[in-house]
Amino acid sequence: MMENYRSFKHSHNALWCRDSQGRGYTYDEYMELARSFHGFAAPGLIIGGRMVNIGLQRLPEGSLFDAISETAHCLPDAIQLLTPCTTGNGWLKVIGLGRFALILYDKFEGQGIRVFLDPPRLDAWPDIKNWFYKIKSKSEQDIELLRKRIEEAGSSIFSSREVQIRPQLLKRRDSGKTINCPLCGEAFPVRHGSICRGCRGEAPYFPPVDMGPEERSGTPRMISIPAEVAGGRKVLHDMTQIIPGRIKGPAFKRGQTIRAGDICRLHQMGRMRLYVDDPSLSTEDWVHEDSAAASFARVMAGDGVSYGEPPKEGKITFKASHDGLLVVDRCRLEAFNLASSVMCATRQSYSVVSRGRELGATRAIPLYLSRKSMQTALTALGDGPLLQVLPLRSARVGILVTGTEIFQGLVKDGFDPIIRAKVKKLGCRVTSSMIVPDSREAIRDAVLALLEAGIDLLVTTAGLSVDPDDVTRQGLVDAGAMDVIYGAPILPGAMTLLARIGPVKVIGVPACALYFKTTGGDRLLPRGRAGGERTRRDLALMGHGSFCLGCKVCRFPKCPFGR
Repeated sequence: MMENYRSFKHSHNALWCRDSQGRGYTYDEYMELARSFHGFAAPGLIIGGRMVNIGLQRLPEGSLFDAISETAHCLPDAIQLLTPCTTGNGWLKVIGLGRFALILYDKFEGQGIRVFLDPPRLDAWPDIKNWFYKIKSKSEQDIELLRKRIEEAGSSIFSSREVQIRPQLLKRRDSGKTINCPLCGEAFPVRHGSICRGCRGEAPYFPPVDMGPEERSGTPRMISIPAEVAGGRKVLHDMTQIIPGRIKGPAFKRGQTIRAGDICRLHQMGRMRLYVDDPSLSTEDWVHEDSAAASFARVMAGDGVSYGEPPKEGKITFKASHDGLLVVDRCRLEAFNLASSVMCATRQSYSVVSRGRELGATRAIPLYLSRKSMQTALTALGDGPLLQVLPLRSARVGILVTGTEIFQGLVKDGFDPIIRAKVKKLGCRVTSSMIVPDSREAIRDAVLALLEAGIDLLVTTAGLSVDPDDVTRQGLVDAGAMDVIYGAPILPGAMTLLARIGPVKVIGVPACALYFKTTGGDRLLPRGRAGGERTRRDLALMGHGSFCLGCKVCRFPKCPFGR
């Protein structure tokens, strides 16, 4: 018993950690340092000091290093206490993965040491485990006992390993140009958009109430008169008549003069009072819904998008001016719809559309929009278009069918006619088609032959599964495939492959296309025709809505698949 006490007393006076300058701290000294900085000697901060110490010990001497904390709780303060890395100087990055781990790494090359609290090692320390997993509430925990156990555990509850930091995290990112927000007047990084994030509704506080009563109500004072005395007056806005199942449209249009014979019809429409033209209404502070919609449309419509004026019922509808692929800037669409009293609704981005098809619509919500709200909405849109219809190029398609059983004639090929029908529907033509066995070399040679034939889109089929003898991917890589993305969050079509060989796009269609009429390939083929790079993030975003219902009669694309 006395021997255990002596051992503990010795460790109590030993160094608990050192900082990057070599200054050592006993357990008690570090706890006092933690209190002065953090306000409380939190268990996570005590543990964090030891973790930083382990990382510093394993770094090569003289390293210029940065740090990453994988949690926002306690651990960042330990790093800031013992190293020159802080959130303020940008040498400490807090990436909220929720894991109690830190990385110290060479700021130029990216080699580093990751130190983490290792769950299996906590089994030997139940008091620490109860705290870490919140098995016991704070009121049930003995904080002094917990601190004692942390000291006794020392480095035994951690593991560490060498890691390589991703290249994008090594880049020194300039904050970029700073501009003044046109709404609040405060400076913000232009990379955030055309207005600051606070004015887009992301501020952590309520904005000051500095609007007048008219602006707070969302409408100016307007003249409202009984319908029966409105004869000879001009109406202020389109008035919609709805007859269920038969009619929905403007029965009276803005600027139309009310006649005596119109009174009965107005009453039947439920219009007992009317807003009429008021020459005294200021146009300096308020914008009519038609003018607002027209202003929005001029900014929103890009190449391949048309619209008509004047607006109907305060709304402008966009149409495709040619066949193509609709692309919607979803980030800016969100920013616009975050602005007060305006809206824009569109079809799904990357929808294949034909000339004359409606793409979406925009309008102001109230009859009159305040100038301030108008400016907010316009600046949220920025300078570029919100909607574009990209032309679908008429690709020269090469089809490569892989499978030894098909090559030897044991099984009749069903892929070629399926792919031909799909690309023909998209306005493409098949210039070459080949069938090869499941041979890495044969696949490579066939791909090179198809490229030599002048194709600009290669569609490969089969040979894309978890089977170890599937060599399609290896053959494609041997033929020069780059940026290979294998696997997509689409069912059917999880094993779809995307790549490129120089300028030639590559789409690998898995064997499920033999059974299902519609797969992930049907969603990705149009994008291949429109150009542009596709990233893993692009595919990840497609997961929402990409579960096919497997209807007995396929109605794609007039169905929820891909929506």
